[in-house]
Amino acid sequence: MTVKKSILRWELGGIVFIVVLGTLLHFVFEWSGRAIPIAPIAAVNESVWEHLKLGFWPALVYAALEYSRFGKSANNFLFAKTLGIYLIPITIVVLYYAYTAVLGHGLLQVDTAIFIVAVIVGQLVSYRLLIASPLPARLNRFAPIALAVLGIVFVLFTFYPPQSSLFRDPVTGGYGIVG
Repeated sequence: MTVKKSILRWELGGIVFIVVLGTLLHFVFEWSGRAIPIAPIAAVNESVWEHLKLGFWPALVYAALEYSRFGKSANNFLFAKTLGIYLIPITIVVLYYAYTAVLGHGLLQVDTAIFIVAVIVGQLVSYRLLIASPLPARLNRFAPIALAVLGIVFVLFTFYPPQSSLFRDPVTGGYGIVG
């Protein structure tokens, strides 16, 4: 099997992994009895923000698994995975607010489809960068910092969310874990 096919197979497998694990993370906080140690990685309410974690953490775990297989051999690995991981929440936010602006409300089926589309976008962009010619090395050096920043922001905003619509739970009207 060629390297490109092997990478493609891993990226497609990542779609399944991220969607399944992300779906489970939607429920884990409640299943845990609202255990505080689970809060940083699982959705603690129904806000758009909390749903972004459902793509981020599984994609980060999958990227770590992939690193052991392709980290040294694929081009642009750290940058490719970072951009792919960032594109998941960006795609979710853009598509969610676009369709709800038109309809005036959300629909669970559309929200679910958006999550899946966002994961596909992230994984396929990652694939394209993994098989592309090498990019400037500074992009790979910057990537772990960018991932760390996003991870820290997810954790902080779980406990100290800004008071904006992105962070507002439409069910309770609250914000973050305490709302």
